[in-house]
Amino acid sequence: MAFTGTGRRAIVLAGALLGGVALAGTALAHHGWSWAEAGMIELTGTISSITIAPPHPIIEVNADGEIWTVELGNPGLTERSGFVQGVADVGEEIIALGNRAQDGSNRMKAVRITIGEDVYDIYPDRIPAQ
Repeated sequence: MAFTGTGRRAIVLAGALLGGVALAGTALAHHGWSWAEAGMIELTGTISSITIAPPHPIIEVNADGEIWTVELGNPGLTERSGFVQGVADVGEEIIALGNRAQDGSNRMKAVRITIGEDVYDIYPDRIPAQ
């Protein structure tokens, strides 16, 4: 079947539109807090690994023999909190305050992390008043 110039443009436009919708859906599914419980928890453990990379830096934490995935804010937001490559090392104790995944997995979105005497407020507007 041969397509005219108008037919080709319509197919390209439809493909671009569908691709845009798919990307928007992925972004909406990834971002936000809908996957996390409303209440906050505090997790204490030892850092097993640190990955500072998009879309979100991740700290793996060993808490009483269970490995937790602690997701931080996007790299820019995390950096603005002061948490950058080299400020923490594997083996250091960490306290993470945040929201656990609704599915009950060992995953949380941190609003604040504390390593030694250093406090990093990733999402200061979400931290409860003390």
